[in-house]
Amino acid sequence: MKRILPIIALLALSFTSLAQAKKEELKPTIQFEVLTHDFGKVYDGKPVEYEFVFTNTGKVPLVLSNVQPGCGCTTPEWPREPIMPNQKSKIKAIYNPGSFRGSFSKGITVMSNAENGNMQLTIKGVVEDIPKAPQSPVKIDVGGGF
Repeated sequence: MKRILPIIALLALSFTSLAQAKKEELKPTIQFEVLTHDFGKVYDGKPVEYEFVFTNTGKVPLVLSNVQPGCGCTTPEWPREPIMPNQKSKIKAIYNPGSFRGSFSKGITVMSNAENGNMQLTIKGVVEDIPKAPQSPVKIDVGGGF
């Protein structure tokens, strides 16, 4: 009997590990092409946007439950329908600098049923004044026919 109990415990542990591995295999995985986008220079009052492309590399549908920006200056757009295995999709991040000037870095949290959990995307750049158009010299005709 003493020899049977360790064997039963080992078998139970093996079945539990196998069931856990099977369960993990049935979760989607979200894989982004990039996690950060640098807009470089952006100009005051001019919204900019970027599309973060991702793939469901799992074996079951991926569902994005929410995409939460870190501030009111960023608006995300994301697919509400399930993303099938090996299918690509995108999350659009729209940043509106308003009257802000200077460097910015804004986070966007992606919540889903993915095995790798919540993901953090980042947009960044520098907001500057809109460049002024160069003034062209004014020609003045004083007459006299010279």
